[in-house]
Amino acid sequence: VLLCVVIYVFVKREHKQEKQETKNIAVTNIATKDIPIKKKRIYLTDKKKKFIHLVLPSVLKVHEHLEQRYNKISGDIKNKINEKEIQKLKAQYKTQSDDDLLARLKPHPVSIVLAQAAMESSWATSRFAKEANNIFGMWSVDPNEPRIAAGEKRDGNRTIWLKKFDTLDDAVKAYYDMISRGKAYKKLRALRMQYNDPYKITPGLDKYSEMGPAYVDIVNKLIKYNKFTRYDN
Repeated sequence: VLLCVVIYVFVKREHKQEKQETKNIAVTNIATKDIPIKKKRIYLTDKKKKFIHLVLPSVLKVHEHLEQRYNKISGDIKNKINEKEIQKLKAQYKTQSDDDLLARLKPHPVSIVLAQAAMESSWATSRFAKEANNIFGMWSVDPNEPRIAAGEKRDGNRTIWLKKFDTLDDAVKAYYDMISRGKAYKKLRALRMQYNDPYKITPGLDKYSEMGPAYVDIVNKLIKYNKFTRYDN
């Protein structure tokens, strides 16, 4: 319940902030004779622009690499060539099926990744984003990997650890890899094989957060309100 309240406040605050900026511009136009009176709408605050500038290049880079690999392996399977690499990938992803391998390899749209990163990292301003390049809120259960402790404990005394990455590229790769391997995202993998429309794929994120379907709803709103689909092509 607390998490739902926090996310709700986050979305409402961003919406209120942008409405205020739009209002301020309208007032400026009316008060300045040299500027034509024209309504303007700001889709990105300065914080959001910085987020796009920081995060988008890594997301696009990793997505392109994964898409190229998917297209190559898909063609190899169809043409029945490069069997050695295909078997190696099957072992890596612990699957024996061609269809399941392709479902694991296909990346979902950039718009979904951006919306989740924005939500999980508060537009790349969270401590985890700044100190650990962890823009997806990815937990760590391995004490031997680089990680950072959360400021608050869970269940009274249990420390929550989050993964620490050297670069944002590494964070995006780890995020996609988690989606490709996790049992919780089998539904998402099936949906992204059927559709390219992000709104038809996001229902597969219902297990990404304890919020369940409410999490999907917020991701969809972030995609729509910030016009993230512009980056899918």
